[in-house]
Amino acid sequence: MRPLLAHLQFRGTIRERSVDPYVRILKALESKRRVRGVLLDISSGGGGDIPSQDFYRAVKRLDASKPVVASIGSVAASGAYMTALGARRIYAYPESIVGSIGVIYPHVAVQELLDKVGIHLELLHEGRHKDAFQGLRDLTDEERAKVQAVIAESYHGFVETVARERHRSIDQILPLATGEFWSGRKAVELGLVDALGDREFALQELGRLTGVPPQRTVRVAPPRPFMERFLSGGASVLGSRVRDGVRDALEDLAYDSLFGR
Repeated sequence: MRPLLAHLQFRGTIRERSVDPYVRILKALESKRRVRGVLLDISSGGGGDIPSQDFYRAVKRLDASKPVVASIGSVAASGAYMTALGARRIYAYPESIVGSIGVIYPHVAVQELLDKVGIHLELLHEGRHKDAFQGLRDLTDEERAKVQAVIAESYHGFVETVARERHRSIDQILPLATGEFWSGRKAVELGLVDALGDREFALQELGRLTGVPPQRTVRVAPPRPFMERFLSGGASVLGSRVRDGVRDALEDLAYDSLFGR
């Protein structure tokens, strides 16, 4: 069988539910000898800390067995940038948004609003901090310090990952780890990505690394459940949805035969 390149595209927010299928695909691609390299086509504003780490590590593990090249689309911020760091090389458009190296933890307290509208909610609990993160009251100074310590630990882990993958010292990365973002052009100057280029350019680089012509590229994606496809779109287009559902199911079968375990 002739060798192939795989094109895996990710869009949207990085959450456990959205990332898990991609982690499984990346794991499956490790053992597919026919696939010699993978283009990670990513555009995302980031998301959760743990799923971002899972995504990054899955990309990193795959790159240990075959080249992965990341192509940043409109944006690779925060966890999406972390994910791209697992690739062997990172390309971005000049206008891409890149960076946002930092960690944020929102805490919303709505008790005052509830008081204004006459709603009283009483939380019965054991453990003096158990009600701290229910979205009702402000945090105490002690609770705020504890949360800040956890955030700091996650932040330093992020900085260490950037420094390691971009072959820089932590002192060189810290001035860039302010939560701000840059254009792709500026990100190249700062050493956060390797070069400017669109997806086709990144694919050409993957072809150079693997010796496989870019024309031999297949698109891979998580299979969607049949009923989800079948029911989406409403009854007015039920007939076309049946047809599209059958077509997509057949595409999923083709995917499974090539990439499934």
